[in-house]
Amino acid sequence: MPTAPAIAKQLLGIAPYFLVRDVVKAAEYYRDALGFSYLQFWGVPPSFCMPRRDGLIIMLSQTQDASIIRPNAKARRDESWDAYVWVKDADALYAEVKPRGAIIAYDPVLQEEYGNREFGVRDLDGYLLAFGSDAQ
Repeated sequence: MPTAPAIAKQLLGIAPYFLVRDVVKAAEYYRDALGFSYLQFWGVPPSFCMPRRDGLIIMLSQTQDASIIRPNAKARRDESWDAYVWVKDADALYAEVKPRGAIIAYDPVLQEEYGNREFGVRDLDGYLLAFGSDAQ
């Protein structure tokens, strides 16, 4: 079977873009509860921020119309995650963020159908982030 020609690596990451009610409070939650950091806010008054941790960036954009903030579970009950983050050790991260005040959506669980150990966290606007690691 023929193989495709080699392609240079160009893709470096992906950043979820979340609409939020209050960008300052949202960024502080990501910092204080989940261990992210941020360098600045954009806009006067602040309307945009990019908290980051370990190479992961989440874009937060403030909207005046809260009705357009639509986490996946709000739009479709059977669609739960808004972002799935692969991590080195889901249990270790859980032990770090839970006492920091992370809003735990579900405790660590083994997902046998795809072989991951994962837990879920909600942010202040209801977005669900799952953090999972290979259970092998």
